[in-house]
Amino acid sequence: MLIREVESFIEEDLGYDDVSCTIVPDRPAEAIIFTKEDCTVAGLNEAASIFFYFGIQAETDLKDGDRLSKGDMIFRLRGGSVSILRAERLSLNFLGHLSGIATLTRNCVDVVREHSESTRIACTRKTTPGIRKFEKLAVAAGGGDPHRFNLSDAVMIKDNHIKLMGIEAAIKAAQKTSFTRKIEVEVESAEDAVFAAKQGADIIMLDNMQPEAIKETLSILAEKGLRKSVLVEASGGISPANLEGYAKTGVDIISMGSLIHKSSWIDISLEIVNSEN
Repeated sequence: MLIREVESFIEEDLGYDDVSCTIVPDRPAEAIIFTKEDCTVAGLNEAASIFFYFGIQAETDLKDGDRLSKGDMIFRLRGGSVSILRAERLSLNFLGHLSGIATLTRNCVDVVREHSESTRIACTRKTTPGIRKFEKLAVAAGGGDPHRFNLSDAVMIKDNHIKLMGIEAAIKAAQKTSFTRKIEVEVESAEDAVFAAKQGADIIMLDNMQPEAIKETLSILAEKGLRKSVLVEASGGISPANLEGYAKTGVDIISMGSLIHKSSWIDISLEIVNSEN
């Protein structure tokens, strides 16, 4: 985490007159951070950046993506009591939120692995403004794919692009950009999937298609000798509740905005365990 990012988050949380933490005598103290439920942990680097800024010694043997059980310790902290209190909520917010994303992602990856060893679970750009990179890294910690971090990573030709330009013109325009960027085209029918593949798309996104329609589209692409030339992504309306059906289709990627915007925070706490009088 960049220093300017840390300072921005701290400014938001402390405000201009921290009357809550400064009433406490500032003396050396020790604390632990632990999880109160089973989870896949994420946000360790973000929390460590906050502790470093406040001059707190933070020790952990964990790495993002580790599976934890209820009661497991995440960090042991040593530092000034005021600094620990000031870092508490901000660090727990990152750990709780990002671990929630990683945990949901891991659960979804586990579901898919029961049916496919190659299908990837990916998130989308449906993220919280200002902390997208942290949320996407949490998806990666859970075993998922972060997809595009921003609009510069790849060319995504969506329905509104197609309404304005048409598939062929949009792909030709995309091909004139850097050769390093893949071109992904969103389609809603097998016919358009075939057309986009013939025009040179690298990735075909099947938008809001049901599993049976996806299987049929994959079969048609294979019949026309196009299946091996493109990656095929399923997206739209996919949740943990219906994920298994999509995992059985043989699609290459399943993208789920819900990995981030419907994840639940993990209950993580900080407790002072020793303080010098």
